[in-house]
Amino acid sequence: MDRMKAQAVRFGVEVLQAQDIKSVAEAGQYRSATTASGDEYCASAVLVSPGTTYRRLNVPGEDDFIGAGIHFCATCDGPFYKDKELIVIGGGNSGLQEGLFLTRFAKKVTVLEVGERLGGSQVLQDKVLNHPAMEVRLQTTVEEFKGEGRLSGVVIRDLKSGQTEELHPDGVFVFIGLLPNTSFLQDTLDLDRWGFIETSNTLETSVKGIFAAGDARQGSTKQVASATGEGATAALMIRQYLEQS
Repeated sequence: MDRMKAQAVRFGVEVLQAQDIKSVAEAGQYRSATTASGDEYCASAVLVSPGTTYRRLNVPGEDDFIGAGIHFCATCDGPFYKDKELIVIGGGNSGLQEGLFLTRFAKKVTVLEVGERLGGSQVLQDKVLNHPAMEVRLQTTVEEFKGEGRLSGVVIRDLKSGQTEELHPDGVFVFIGLLPNTSFLQDTLDLDRWGFIETSNTLETSVKGIFAAGDARQGSTKQVASATGEGATAALMIRQYLEQS
């Protein structure tokens, strides 16, 4: 990333860090971005790529143990739990895929799903339900995370019986979806019901001259490689747009 930034600067790109963008809008023949400090930047075209944030459970103790027993990336943190017992929260495709991946390291993986059934594809469900190292608990929600400096207990509730129970996993991985960082765009661009940016095949948004790429774009695959590719594609589409303007 440092080398990429250095190359951009060498070609005359101005990089402004720690800027909180409050709005992006049309400004006559230009498109503008306004920061929290009130500064306004205008250009002939704008590319927005605000990314996403992991959806959180928002229960007591969650903030205290992120990185100390609570994780959001199986690839990053799974290897630290060799021969340990883990909980995966979320029974969608992400939760089931990551849960299966974690069995490469953990001796047991328990999937907690708030719904009456798993939400992942049937293929993934079959793999999980038939895996000897995996257990699925439906209609189960997390009430609280406990510990002293590091996670040591998870209080869960059975939604069917109403009974609570405390589990003691070595770690917890949360996969309950992503929140697009698009609140500053809701008054300008068309977003879908989840807040992802709607675009055409050229990655142009509902406002002419404003393009979008990456995880916050509707239909994106939420992977670094594809987000990078979308950025390159958007740059080509912007060049074409400027040539035609």
